[in-house]
Amino acid sequence: MIAIQGSRIITMEGGVIEGGIILVEGQFIQAVGENLEIPTGAAVVDAQGKYILPGLIDAHTHIGLDEEIYRIEGDDVNETSDPITPQLQAVDGINFMDLAFADALRGGVTRAMCMPGSANILGGQAVFLKTLALNPAAMICRNPWGLKAALGENPKRVYGAQKKAPKTRMANASLLREALFNARGCMDKPDLKANELYRNEAIFKVLRGEMPLLLHVHRADDILTALRIKDEFGIEMQLQHGTEAALVADELVKRDVPVALGPLFSNRAKVEMKEVSFRNAALLAERGVRFCFITDHPVIPIEHLRVCAALAVREGLAEEAALASITSTPAEMLKLDHELGTITPGKRADLAVYSGHPLDFRSRVERVMVDGNWWEQKFE
Repeated sequence: MIAIQGSRIITMEGGVIEGGIILVEGQFIQAVGENLEIPTGAAVVDAQGKYILPGLIDAHTHIGLDEEIYRIEGDDVNETSDPITPQLQAVDGINFMDLAFADALRGGVTRAMCMPGSANILGGQAVFLKTLALNPAAMICRNPWGLKAALGENPKRVYGAQKKAPKTRMANASLLREALFNARGCMDKPDLKANELYRNEAIFKVLRGEMPLLLHVHRADDILTALRIKDEFGIEMQLQHGTEAALVADELVKRDVPVALGPLFSNRAKVEMKEVSFRNAALLAERGVRFCFITDHPVIPIEHLRVCAALAVREGLAEEAALASITSTPAEMLKLDHELGTITPGKRADLAVYSGHPLDFRSRVERVMVDGNWWEQKFE
């Protein structure tokens, strides 16, 4: 057993516990509170004066798939030979030795969703990862988790340059509808050919409600197109990026469609990002839209996830909402709130120990625990 004592514990569920104690047994939190009795033989970690927050969750990255340092050799994020590739799995392209996993730990990020890029209308299946484990195979938490799709500039730019569809937003939407329509038409056929089953299995899961469509959209018009498609097929959808989501917030609230918001710590890299602003987080919160912050790593380095939350506070987002948007809210959006996102007995022991308040830029992550395993920051 491990006993972490003396810290200021931001539980993200029951407020802040001053000078509290966390007891960890194996992969799970056993107890949290003040004046707990520390069992004989427990390994005691002195965290006097420190802050402890649940491990951060980045719900949209390309970690290990679009590697640090390596350009062509480590770029496995987009299969640009066909705009419809639902059969691809991000996990098959990940380098688990990517330097970004250590960067994630330095930023307090204990779990990350890795997904294909946005060149394709249907890009492939996402995988949910731990950033620390005893071996690379153990870093896979849930595979697959969601089917990546895209509307907007990226698919029409990539395939328009190849002189093939999609070249317009109309074709983007048409190809997505066609893929869903065709899959729905053959979903329950007993004589479905093996290659059709393989190619469409992920779409079947979306149509059956077994996993969501993770849809890349920035502009309000693309968001409305996405929502029309959601309504037509009755599927679960989570918007990725959502730069102009606040402009159509009422439509999102009506359908309970959440937004993986970001990257915000970025320039206006393309036309559809012209409204990028940290103020967007406060606007979504005011309008009742569920959202979490994302880095879209390597677009924004994954260790800066909490910096994004801090900058949103400066622009009007409540501090509690900012902390939730990198801990408990992504856990809820990923349907893993029974395991992650708060410091609660029975949940997984994903913790980050900070030298000061987590939203203070000057604070350092000193130690991180993932499923009960420690990682310690080494300062030169």
